[in-house]
Amino acid sequence: MLAHEAIKIRGAAEHLISAEATIVRRALEAKGLETPMAENGFSNEEKRIKIQAAMRVVMETLGLDLSDDSLHDTPNRIAKMYVNEIFSGLDYRAFPKITQIQNKMSIDQPVQVTDISLTSTCEHHFVTIDGVATVSYIPKDTVLGLSKINRLVGFFAQRPQVQERLTQQVMVAIQALTGTDDVAVSINATHYCVKARGIRDSQSYTKTSSLGGAFNSNPDLRREFYNTAQSTG
Repeated sequence: MLAHEAIKIRGAAEHLISAEATIVRRALEAKGLETPMAENGFSNEEKRIKIQAAMRVVMETLGLDLSDDSLHDTPNRIAKMYVNEIFSGLDYRAFPKITQIQNKMSIDQPVQVTDISLTSTCEHHFVTIDGVATVSYIPKDTVLGLSKINRLVGFFAQRPQVQERLTQQVMVAIQALTGTDDVAVSINATHYCVKARGIRDSQSYTKTSSLGGAFNSNPDLRREFYNTAQSTG
């Protein structure tokens, strides 16, 4: 696709997404943290059709008999799952509605959400990443609805990912939406590309964190966050 065509598609797409999604997307791009994506102009239905055809080729190449009633609809199931579910976070039109209220209570201590369950997909092998996140932030002018933190984690998890990027994406998204640098994110996860293939280590997990503002500069605040993340993860 020519560069000017991609820019035109990108411009049209931005009219369809929320102001919050646009703010977050631009913040991630500015920091080089956006998931590598290329605009192709395909509708969701076109994506499903193309993925379904590609999966048929994969399965037939593996020697599977797609005329069997157990396998016949598998390409279609995978296509719908990719577009509508596990990779839906690639589409900013699916960005969660973000509720914020004015910080009239003058909250100046961390608001922390722990044990946020997440399921993502390793972008290197397209197999599952399964884990939990801990997110903490110190409100500035506004306070996020608590469930919105969980939804932000879920949105960025529903992409092909590397855990390090996912952790930073959640932090930057909250910073961009709330206007505070004081955000901390920790993720503990099992990678099935390690558990189910290669070394096949079923016991190990990967822990990543991203600290901003006071969580990075204040040792006591940082220690408190890590202690909580460790005990819940």
